[in-house]
Amino acid sequence: MPVLERDPWRLQYFEHVPCPDHVGIPTDDPDCWQLFPAHRWIYDKLKVAETQGLAAAPHGVMPASFPVFSKPVTNLKGMGLGSRVIRSAAEMEIHYQPGHMWMPLLGGDHVSTDCAVENGRIVWLRHATGTTWDDGTFRYWTVHAEAFPDLAARLAGWVSGHMAGYTGMMNFETIGGVIIEAHLRFADQWCDLYGAGWVEALVRLYAAGRWDFADANRRDGFSMPLFARHGGAYRHPPAALQAKVRAMPEVRSLQITFHEHKPPQDHAMPPGGFRLAVINAASLAAARAARRSLAEAWEPKLILSQD
Repeated sequence: MPVLERDPWRLQYFEHVPCPDHVGIPTDDPDCWQLFPAHRWIYDKLKVAETQGLAAAPHGVMPASFPVFSKPVTNLKGMGLGSRVIRSAAEMEIHYQPGHMWMPLLGGDHVSTDCAVENGRIVWLRHATGTTWDDGTFRYWTVHAEAFPDLAARLAGWVSGHMAGYTGMMNFETIGGVIIEAHLRFADQWCDLYGAGWVEALVRLYAAGRWDFADANRRDGFSMPLFARHGGAYRHPPAALQAKVRAMPEVRSLQITFHEHKPPQDHAMPPGGFRLAVINAASLAAARAARRSLAEAWEPKLILSQD
């Protein structure tokens, strides 16, 4: 098993790819912290802000101007839990919280970027953006074929300046080209949309320290969740329906993203809905059609419509 995967619905991407026994490839930040002690500093979001010359400080240091964005300095589970905009000195006093920091309130596109890094140099990257919905939910994510050259150049400069000696995957969250979070892993929700042979290339990167992936024919991909109302006692769809959805044209994968024998309240879900599934597909139309078919497994009144 090449990848340290904690979500069983994502094992499908990795379980059939051969990998040396000594290789461990993380998908979760606590594992990254353990595996890469020399570079775990990137989980200090205050330090990441400082490397970019941003005005930032821990709570207790008053900003020179407002608004600012407040968030935990380090949080390996639910990275942004407790984040908020603070618009005045009075609000800063009210919302003082140990272990939190402030930084500028940024504007611009919010992009997630996966990168393959060889010895402190980006050798491959791919960008994704989310179309937001309500209360922390997304309608879908687009995995872009587009290169985003300005952002790619900015990330390449940052990695070459700060990640000497590191080989492996990285993921960056940026707003307007500014890094707000960095991870020593990739986004495992849509790695099947990167193209055939990508997981094999991932294993080579960690096993042999080199990146070798044919990426000339990339195309846009789409990762679409199915949300239901909170409070239901949900069960997995019948196996026959799952098989039907997976076989639909242009569908790349289906993830049933909850544990049916675990209490719903014990799942980490956004306030806006309980995520039942994620469908990855090569077109928006295919993803929507698959989601409609899958939704038939539950009562219509429980499903939150996004079409």
